[in-house]
Amino acid sequence: MAELERPERLQIMLTADELAALENWRFERRMPSRSAAVRELLRRGLHADGFLTAAQGAKSQDFGVLPNSGIVDGPSRD
Repeated sequence: MAELERPERLQIMLTADELAALENWRFERRMPSRSAAVRELLRRGLHADGFLTAAQGAKSQDFGVLPNSGIVDGPSRD
């Protein structure tokens, strides 16, 4: 079996309204998945607190939370 790029799993509970807000935000920004949207919101929250900067991309795998996670933090901005 192949090793997962993101072996850690985080389960969260949401109300119907919270899920609707997440889905609306995700679709408005053409995010590829719920997971990518949650990771991007987490990144943005950390950035707002002065922790790190956020980047957008097209693939779920491009959305890492920490820069040293071994996963690309988004597509190249070149």
